[in-house]
Amino acid sequence: MRLNTLKPNKGSRPVKQRKGKGHASGLGKTSGRGHKGQKARSGGYHKVGFEGGQMPLQRRVPKRGFRSRTKNYTHEINLNHLSSLEADIIDIEVLKNANIVPRFIQYIKVIATGDIKKPITVQGFSYSANARKAIEEAGGEIRD
Repeated sequence: MRLNTLKPNKGSRPVKQRKGKGHASGLGKTSGRGHKGQKARSGGYHKVGFEGGQMPLQRRVPKRGFRSRTKNYTHEINLNHLSSLEADIIDIEVLKNANIVPRFIQYIKVIATGDIKKPITVQGFSYSANARKAIEEAGGEIRD
């Protein structure tokens, strides 16, 4: 095998269509561009989103920014809050009854601020990686 004998596999590289090579080729005369008009001219096209002078959709739709739908229902708590509670299993209801989180909160994330000394059992929260590690190192249990 030599470099001058290398060829791509059959069918892997389609033959380029040669436009403007007579009407029998299927792409003769107008070369597939139709008759007249902006798209038939060389260099005659427009930018993406152009609507013929009408105000484009991306400019006429109001811009509002992002608003989280769950922001008002989520809350973060520290490890200190968990260690201050006296309950067998700590869940959202226990935290609401202890007035640590407001009544309307639905999602709670435990973050690894502060420290935890005693073993506790928690369920129904999401945890940062370090918080999960700290709870388990203190001899606690995480139920999901």
